[in-house]
Amino acid sequence: MESESEKPRHGIQSIEVGGRLLRVLAANSRPMMLRDLARNAAMPAAKAHRYLVSFVRMGLVEQDANTGRYDLGAFAMELGLASLARIDAVKLAAPVLEDLYEQIGETVALAMWANRGPTCVRWIEADGPITITLRTGVVLPLTTSATGRAFAAFYRSPSMKKQLDKELRAAAESEGCSPAEKQQAMECLLGEIRQHGIARADGSLTPGINGFSAPVFDHSGKMVAAITSLGPVGNFDNRWESSLAARIKAAAALLSSRLGFDTAAGKADDIPAEDPRVRRVRRSPAQPRKRAEKSPQEQTS
Repeated sequence: MESESEKPRHGIQSIEVGGRLLRVLAANSRPMMLRDLARNAAMPAAKAHRYLVSFVRMGLVEQDANTGRYDLGAFAMELGLASLARIDAVKLAAPVLEDLYEQIGETVALAMWANRGPTCVRWIEADGPITITLRTGVVLPLTTSATGRAFAAFYRSPSMKKQLDKELRAAAESEGCSPAEKQQAMECLLGEIRQHGIARADGSLTPGINGFSAPVFDHSGKMVAAITSLGPVGNFDNRWESSLAARIKAAAALLSSRLGFDTAAGKADDIPAEDPRVRRVRRSPAQPRKRAEKSPQEQTS
């Protein structure tokens, strides 16, 4: 007798067909015209349009009113982030980020590689006269952000290389230099980052905002995330040898070790003596911290 598990399961074919459109959008790094989207999904444009109307209503897809191009919508981002949140690295990172925030009192965040690039998946915002927030789901550039530079230096994947080449070509065109010159300058920067084990940005993305970002590795030695901290110039000591840099590296090493990576970089004695510019923060219940569940205005570095 055929068991329940062996019986063929009948699904809803129209959902499976429409899902092809979502797969095509997810696989592309930019919004698409209807004709291109339909062709890549192997269906007539009129049929694709009907599916897209429903997907737009659901928030899975959005259409640019000016260009008519389609892209993944807010609900698709929510689904993707919910899936990322189920990865052990994100869950294990929560207490590590909490502890790092208590040590340094600056905005801290966790980023992971998604289909568009380094993506913020969790953050804790510091209080202060200058608001520095990382909206959940924001994608950071590889060449100008500390987070992106960490991925450019330590993350190995064809998609990263493709995105990096794209950004370097755009920068070369904007600055009026050759792509080879930008590539050479980037290689020098990445070599420095690998030497120090941490990436930094000194206002290269947002003027007046410094940032550090350290790689997180899993049991196989693959980079799976980055721990980032941001702060205003003057308060945020971005010297390679600063206590701030050491604490961020130690937090990344601790998370790496909890993911099974063999490292001694997280030892407490690797952290230099207390720097007066690195403060330990204690807050009362009347001063709640802002977290990734909120979606404030975006200002990133």
